Amino acid sequence: MTYDLQPAGSHYIDGAYVDDTAGAEIPVIFAATGARIATLHAATPAIVEQALAAAEKAQADWAKLSPRERGRVLTRAAQIMRERNYDLSVLETYDTGKPLQETLVADATSGADALEYFGGLAASLTGEHIPLGEDWVYTIREPLGVCVGIGAWNYPTQIACWKAAPALACGNAMVFKPSETTPLCALKVAEILTEAGAPAGLFNVVQGMGEVGASLVTDPRVAKVSLTGSVPTGRKVYAAAADGMKHVTMELGGKSPMLVFDDADIDNAVGGAILGNFYSSGQICSNGTRVFVQKGIKEAFLARLSERLKGAVIGDPLDEATSFGPMVSEQQMTIVQGFIEKGVAEGARLVTGGKRLDRDGWYLEPTVFADVTDDMTIAREEIFGPVMSVLDFDTEEEAITRANATEYGLAAGVFTADLSRGHRVIGKLKAGSCFINSYNDAPVEAPFGGVKMSGVGRENSKAAIEHWSQMKSVYVRMGDVEAPF
Repeated sequence: MTYDLQPAGSHYIDGAYVDDTAGAEIPVIFAATGARIATLHAATPAIVEQALAAAEKAQADWAKLSPRERGRVLTRAAQIMRERNYDLSVLETYDTGKPLQETLVADATSGADALEYFGGLAASLTGEHIPLGEDWVYTIREPLGVCVGIGAWNYPTQIACWKAAPALACGNAMVFKPSETTPLCALKVAEILTEAGAPAGLFNVVQGMGEVGASLVTDPRVAKVSLTGSVPTGRKVYAAAADGMKHVTMELGGKSPMLVFDDADIDNAVGGAILGNFYSSGQICSNGTRVFVQKGIKEAFLARLSERLKGAVIGDPLDEATSFGPMVSEQQMTIVQGFIEKGVAEGARLVTGGKRLDRDGWYLEPTVFADVTDDMTIAREEIFGPVMSVLDFDTEEEAITRANATEYGLAAGVFTADLSRGHRVIGKLKAGSCFINSYNDAPVEAPFGGVKMSGVGRENSKAAIEHWSQMKSVYVRMGDVEAPF
């Protein structure tokens, strides 16, 4: 099976593709060439209404099924996704520009993991019995209802599944809006769920820009909003959802620290820094873009890093030999070029990279700055591109204080041979997703999410169930009711 890049319709609603060409045109551009590969249309108010009505109807029937039946559908969808991993990965590469070498192991596979995990968990979502003498209370875990998912452009397949899997396992329906930059992959997730036996209307995909998202978030039929995106967008969506007292999960940006102590294995630390800065061309929210290296090994670290970056294979992302691809869009590339210029202007030492490649598409060299200070723009603001800032430090206490001096708190990592120090330092770092002698691992079994301005709530793991369901308690009195009159 090879997917046609031009879908049968812009939106997937009530189990079928639909379109309304009155909606604004959404061009789909292949980041490696700049060529248009498909054209979609943003949802009109009529399309949004159609999606919400379909979700509301499907949710009522879906919630009546036994949890095991719901789980079976998700597990079947995971199996289909794994069987089609190659085609889904090629589509992801066209959608995002990420190398096929990467998408084959990190995107549809991660989505399938989520569907399988929550499919298996569904039948275990029970309440409890609370004895109170001869009286007692029992609890019931109930779905929230119609939920809205709003995706980012860096992991379109994974994000759709990370939101859909726990939502559907808990008995909810979903209307999902992908990023307008990467609109193709979520449509295939919707197709696969239908094929796996999900009722028509259970998972709907509508395309569009901010106004489409706003119309979904503010609709009174919507019980929950889950956003993956930037902090400015998160502020707006969170405020709009709060006005309707909706449940929210906000998975936002970061400026995460990675601390490398002088007893660390340098190759492992460099490997972690590469994964935390250059995987997906640096377009990952949890990236450890502030790499604090203890002064004793700073130059050795930079030398080994520069050497290993020479091994990056920059080229056609559809070639499996390519290990570093283009930025997702011209706009994003321009933003990152601006940060590189600021880094140079503010006095950081450009160790390697920094230039746009002379070829079609939106390619920037992997870029490393050293001698970065905490007040520099590149050390404070989220860049979301292949730019690493290396800062040096003397003591553990200093590194912890400086690492925490940010409004963000998504991720943090520590590289050290002293595991006591590893646990001690991680215990003091203010971040939600942390790593010791590793970086950017995101298994579905582990909670993922941030603190401070990096968001609220958690995705994945059993913790996600609390964010996609609500608890009803029932007090049962076995004797007579006593009243004062």
